[in-house]
Amino acid sequence: MRKFLIKVNGNQYDVEVEEVQGKTVSEPSVAEVKTETPKKAVPANPSVSAGSQSVKSPMPGAILKVKVAVGDAVKKGQVLVILEAMKMENEIVSPTDGKVASVNVSKGSSVNAGDLLVSID
Repeated sequence: MRKFLIKVNGNQYDVEVEEVQGKTVSEPSVAEVKTETPKKAVPANPSVSAGSQSVKSPMPGAILKVKVAVGDAVKKGQVLVILEAMKMENEIVSPTDGKVASVNVSKGSSVNAGDLLVSID
């Protein structure tokens, strides 16, 4: 086992790496280690009408697909958004029948738990 101190986006990690089959790999230079910056979340629409049903994110993650648009008729249980969290695809479904009043996210955006995804009239 070899120990390394790695700094990613300002966060420091102490990592142990096991050598595989007695072979060692040269350490990458800083330029070779790449991190991807997540896209910013689309701000929630504060003007949701009083009769609307809010569909909020149950967990933090990234939006993989938005399957509805404003004005679409939806049925209870219909998939509205696919949210990737912890390398799993989670289908966010409509809690009720209705019409999509607003879509507050787009493909690739990051969301936090409780962020408004879609509102349904």
